[in-house]
Amino acid sequence: MEIPIYKKSAELSSYISKILRDHFGKGPESVHVSLGRTFIIVYIRNFLTPTEKVLINQNQDESVQQTRDLVMQTLIPEIKAYIKIVTGMEIREFYYDWSLQNKSAMLTGISTDSTSTDYPITEEFIGKAELINEIIHLSSESEKKPEEIYASQVNQRTILVIRNGILVRIEKQLIRQGMQEQLKLAKRSLEKGLLHNNNHFEAILDTKVIDIFVDWDFDLDKSVIVFVINPTK
Repeated sequence: MEIPIYKKSAELSSYISKILRDHFGKGPESVHVSLGRTFIIVYIRNFLTPTEKVLINQNQDESVQQTRDLVMQTLIPEIKAYIKIVTGMEIREFYYDWSLQNKSAMLTGISTDSTSTDYPITEEFIGKAELINEIIHLSSESEKKPEEIYASQVNQRTILVIRNGILVRIEKQLIRQGMQEQLKLAKRSLEKGLLHNNNHFEAILDTKVIDIFVDWDFDLDKSVIVFVINPTK
């Protein structure tokens, strides 16, 4: 008998909350799991340890991000394995990002087509064309125009944008020289500044934008952006 989607989401939420608590010493207030086709998006709220709060108050955001990145490298294989057990999804790409000021976080997995779920996503949504154009414009400011771009609404509160072919030659050289972590920290600062300071998204989507997350897979020259929106406007 097929397990209902809400039970799978609840089981994954509970597991991710526990694994974060075990490794960071403090768990999040809530973990919301969205499943659709080849995508799984996890939105984590109120996740900040007392030590991290002290560091952020001392403008040590980069130290917090570096420490979290190190911990995540050990957690990703475990999380991917558990997702497969619960959903059958074979996660081939995994992205994550932190919003330290909002005390929130995002995890995004993309599975193979052969292990996709039958949970639907919305390919057309309010403001899609305008959103894509705005992302292309911002990408051109921070790196270069994406070679490909895709957007879909996974559920009422989650919009996913995927960009392919965004790295410029100097970035590729830095990656070859083993400077992935430094490049990621720099790109987080630059691109998230552009995304968060953009005042067009709410008008384009006709709703309040609660959080924006971004991450990159340098090996694939690929990036995901996740918008968490107010489903009731």
